[in-house]
Amino acid sequence: MRSTLVLNASYEPLTTVSLQRAVVLVLQDKAVVEQAHPLRTMRGTGVTVPVPRVIRLQRYVRVPFRQQAPWSRRGVLVRDQHLCAYCGRRATTVDHLQPRSRGGTDTWMNTVAACSEDNQRKADRTPEQAGMKLLRRPFVPTPQATLMLALGLRGADVRELAAWLPAQVVASAAPSAA
Repeated sequence: MRSTLVLNASYEPLTTVSLQRAVVLVLQDKAVVEQAHPLRTMRGTGVTVPVPRVIRLQRYVRVPFRQQAPWSRRGVLVRDQHLCAYCGRRATTVDHLQPRSRGGTDTWMNTVAACSEDNQRKADRTPEQAGMKLLRRPFVPTPQATLMLALGLRGADVRELAAWLPAQVVASAAPSAA
């Protein structure tokens, strides 16, 4: 797993952070390790820290309720699992279905992950105008789905972290966990 799950002081999942950020939060006493990798530790000058999988903030952070995850380039890449919507290869860019120069906006339904070759080939046109077909349609991810995709959870990972995740997230992963 590449990311560390961050829980609020009330044990509700908030987000994911890089391993480095998680260790910094623990070392600054802003968070505590709730679950660590069983056999891994990080060592520094005079300090040894377990490699965290789940950390909990020491102070409660108030988070406004959201039914929809906020749009971001990184979010689009994560939603589409870093796969190009046109050819299925590794995606490194975000493409606007309705180009921004023609009034297209940064929204979940107007953006897809794309490889740089297909993004350049499509250029300032819609997919239909460029003669390109989408392998999958864009969708608006729920905050829970965004969290799960950001964690990169699969099978055994879902079972290991099930105690820390919302029931909807665990239930949505159940078919792929078998």
